[in-house]
Amino acid sequence: MLKYRNISFIGAGSMAEAMISGLINNAGISPERITAANHSNVERRSELINKYDIQAVPFNELSLNNTDVIILAVKPKQAEEVLQQLKPYLQDHHIVLSVLAGISTPFIEEIIGKHLPVVRVMPNTSSMIGESITGICAGQYVENENLDLAQELSEAIGKVKIISEKQMDVFTGIAGSGPAYFYYLLEHMEDVAVENGLDREMARDIAAQTLYGASKMVMESDDSPAELRKKVTSPNGTTAAGLDALDQNGGGKAIEAAVENAAERSKTLRKEFEKVPVH
Repeated sequence: MLKYRNISFIGAGSMAEAMISGLINNAGISPERITAANHSNVERRSELINKYDIQAVPFNELSLNNTDVIILAVKPKQAEEVLQQLKPYLQDHHIVLSVLAGISTPFIEEIIGKHLPVVRVMPNTSSMIGESITGICAGQYVENENLDLAQELSEAIGKVKIISEKQMDVFTGIAGSGPAYFYYLLEHMEDVAVENGLDREMARDIAAQTLYGASKMVMESDDSPAELRKKVTSPNGTTAAGLDALDQNGGGKAIEAAVENAAERSKTLRKEFEKVPVH
């Protein structure tokens, strides 16, 4: 079903590119079916055309007549302005997907003023390699076939979880922002390895493979992360010493605070840019 849909991205930033890459490379979507639009960055449009062979146009030249799926991928502060500009051109056959952090489906529905299906989608940048974990939640006019399409599109860039609107903030804190936490962890592991005599490229490979292996263990094991941690931790061993240092330096609390801060920021964005409460 997805392969025969025409998709227009409103916004041409890093998240739009990650999704475009995933759709072309992992879902077999023909580049000619994908269009990206932005307001004024000609260089960025040229970059996407040259890299993916898609169509990229100025926002005011975008035609939605042959578009099936509209993906909103602008900054949250631009949401209302962009939606007001799109509103006159939205048609009954359109499905609107939004990757706008903190912007709810009721807010989008209120502005466009039409009974169009709106699905909120929260991927992460790992969609570039088909390894995103994407949360999706449905607006009030979404039917099963619309949700199926949104799920199929999201599965083209990784795994999918269907969640409620109220769960989207914490999902954003974990999955939307989470890759950066792991990159931050890997940065520090790499730095300390170099300080202790390892080549930086080798250190990076060691740390990344360790994280990958641990993640795969969690996904393929019936044990919880806590149980896996206990299994690898011998009393008075090297792992116990490392975990003690994490505890003493607030490692666990820092991780919890990172997720909570990101989730809270998602809520704040809604308060800053919305006038419609989440139902």
